[in-house]
Amino acid sequence: MSAEIAGFREFEFDLPEALLKSLVRAFDDIEKAPLNSQVVSDIPEAQGVYQLLLGNEIAYIGKTDSEAGLNKRLSRHARTIQHRLNLNVADVSFKAIRVFVFTAMDLETQLIDFYRGKSNVNWNNSGFGANDPGRNRDRTAAKQGSFDVLYPLNLDERFRLNLEGKMSVVDILSSIRRTLPYTLRVETGEGRKPHSDFLNATLNIQPGETSIREILTTIVAALPHGWQATALAGRVIFYKERVDNYPAGRIIARS
Repeated sequence: MSAEIAGFREFEFDLPEALLKSLVRAFDDIEKAPLNSQVVSDIPEAQGVYQLLLGNEIAYIGKTDSEAGLNKRLSRHARTIQHRLNLNVADVSFKAIRVFVFTAMDLETQLIDFYRGKSNVNWNNSGFGANDPGRNRDRTAAKQGSFDVLYPLNLDERFRLNLEGKMSVVDILSSIRRTLPYTLRVETGEGRKPHSDFLNATLNIQPGETSIREILTTIVAALPHGWQATALAGRVIFYKERVDNYPAGRIIARS
């Protein structure tokens, strides 16, 4: 409008910019907290945005969605960083902000753009926290610099299975899958039922700690010929196969 009108003026409010500045100030005012299940359990399942920090550097910017709020998101990330080489979980912390008026604007992208250059933010677009890609992607090479390449699974990390006595391999594998902080995908039988080799094999489990390398090596020794456990990017697979050329695959045990 070129000519002024008496008693009238136009005003344009930059809502995205104002919200971004407010969020940045709010993040600056928050003390970081350790990213572990005990601390995260107090975070509400609310809509909002969050940062993950490695030391004092922002490594990841995240935003909730309709499927998962702050509690679920942070709980999942707290599991993802466990059992990793080259990564001390004590160095990872978080800051989270509940946003009561959650607009349609892409807060995640805005925050990433703002912090990029000030911090690494290198866990974004690195596959961090991704779901299991499934069997069809097992032969796809992991991207260099991805989270799973930088911090591969520690196959010798000790964990406790609350099992004891003579048990079927099916029950042992089910317990392992519930305990591990990453995916253990196993071959199934017809109709996605447990494979018959797992049903027919038993082990005598002693109480105490084990590692994924140790327990899968023990299981493989109890199975018929042809089984192979392999560590891939961010997951372990257990199939009746003999494959030497998985990209970046590490064979754990074979029968």
